[in-house]
Amino acid sequence: MATVGQKIPEVVFRGEQGAEVKLAQYLGKKTVVLYFYPKDETTGCTAEACSFRDSYEDFKSAGAEVIGVSADDEASHASFKANHRLPFVLLSDRGGVGAKAFGVKKTFGLIAGRVTFVIDRDGVVRHRFDSMLRVNEHVSQALALVKQLEARPAA
Repeated sequence: MATVGQKIPEVVFRGEQGAEVKLAQYLGKKTVVLYFYPKDETTGCTAEACSFRDSYEDFKSAGAEVIGVSADDEASHASFKANHRLPFVLLSDRGGVGAKAFGVKKTFGLIAGRVTFVIDRDGVVRHRFDSMLRVNEHVSQALALVKQLEARPAA
């Protein structure tokens, strides 16, 4: 389980065309905002994705990359991205292995969880926000922390 102050677990997701993607490829380069969501094209997930889309330039300016993850396949993600002009990466977590490694629990044991993590350049979880209903708060909390992290002087 990924908790605040700990290194992220090593998991492999599927990107476009089924390519393997590891979060390690971002480490040392950018802060990562990793958000797990239940399903493409559902009301809450679309609202959350569009909120991340609308703030994406702010995240980029602050030195962060936004990555969305759900159990949907690559074709579903491609359609979701096109339908809503999503500029960030969507990864597939078929079988929920990544969600389990990060400790993202299902609601009522059925619905995939909605959890956002802010991960610093060293791969350490700096923030975890878990709420199925407050979709816009995922974005505002993550952006506020990213700005704080990136404002700190390098060690």
